[in-house]
Amino acid sequence: MSLAEAEQSLGSIMSELGRNARIGARALAIATPEQKRTALLTAAGAINAHRKKILAANAKDMEAARTKGISKAFLDRLELTDARIDGIIEAVQTIAELPDPVGTTIAEWDRPNGLHIERVRTPLGVIGVIFESRPNVTADAGALCIKSGNAVILRGGSDSFHSSHALVECLLDGLHLAGLPVECVQLVPTTDRAAVGEMLRGLDGNIDVIVPRGGKTLVARVQNEARVPVFAHLEGLVHVYIDKSADLEKAVSVTLNAKMRRTGICGAAETLLVHRDVVKTHLNPIIDALIAKGCEVRGDATVNANNPLTETATEEDWRTEYEDAIISVKIVDSLEAAIAHIEKYSSHHTEAIIAEDPIAVDKFFREIDSAILLHNASTQFADGGEFGFGGEIGIATGKMHARGPVGVEQLTSFKYRIRGNGQTRP
Repeated sequence: MSLAEAEQSLGSIMSELGRNARIGARALAIATPEQKRTALLTAAGAINAHRKKILAANAKDMEAARTKGISKAFLDRLELTDARIDGIIEAVQTIAELPDPVGTTIAEWDRPNGLHIERVRTPLGVIGVIFESRPNVTADAGALCIKSGNAVILRGGSDSFHSSHALVECLLDGLHLAGLPVECVQLVPTTDRAAVGEMLRGLDGNIDVIVPRGGKTLVARVQNEARVPVFAHLEGLVHVYIDKSADLEKAVSVTLNAKMRRTGICGAAETLLVHRDVVKTHLNPIIDALIAKGCEVRGDATVNANNPLTETATEEDWRTEYEDAIISVKIVDSLEAAIAHIEKYSSHHTEAIIAEDPIAVDKFFREIDSAILLHNASTQFADGGEFGFGGEIGIATGKMHARGPVGVEQLTSFKYRIRGNGQTRP
């Protein structure tokens, strides 16, 4: 087959996915809450029943990734275990039991002329999800889209292809049993990178929103090339600030969890800011705890002077999302200096303050413009499941339509319903 023929073939495949997705979207938009609940609970049961098959598919992906010499952080995102499959099942079950957003009234009011106006939630339509290594995105995105009445086209990375395929089969089992078309959830059947370009062009107007889940390169490409709206964050350059009023025990435990629980996720802390007033009491206990867990610490001159086990941070470190067991540490003279540093370098994803002073917390919350702000809690709570959303299709850092974890409500738009009794406009 010539290159031109191959491109035409891929274009035909992708166009058909788009047309089928639109058919699925129309069916899901009018599906009953019970149909969607049944589909998801059945899918959760299928994931459990086919656990060995899913793990075998993931093992194939993991072996191929190791052969390529993929990084440890990437392998962590790719790997499925029994515990992680339990988490996927729990997420799908939680999403199934969430209140159905479609058709709910957001607001209503009466006009002086007797018109009654309602603002009502409605699905977005067809959502394209482009992701890289995390197989759980397959289940989370599929379940959230089904619950919110949207069809979804999933384009996973080549590294997670077999794992994603096994999980999609379970979602299709659920759709079939609930009497919903299997076109509601489709996995792009090729690892050809050109498929991403086809999705970014909108598949002949059939994709309504694109959600990228992956590294900076992928997200930047999507934001630059997409001809349809995008829910995205460019990167997760996350900060933890230790205020002069911080409790030492909380400062150590929260920072350690924020950095080291899972270093490859977008909510992992990358920069630690410490108030100068607590350098003597707080700095070394935090750094020692991080180093004991295998974290490399890169600090400014004050940090280096206080702890010889630290490396020297460069300007580039303040701008780096490591996605690994590395953290940069800077000493700041005040809360205002911490806020200024965050505003200069932050990707506006997630920031945390460790403090006992409510005035400091209030100032931090008011002046930091990031999608998620935490007080005395780990940044690894930046997750739709931890928000009670069951899961998330991504975390949006923009300011239009959706911000923070994108769950079922954020995957809806709205329409107006106006009821009259023969009114005409003068």
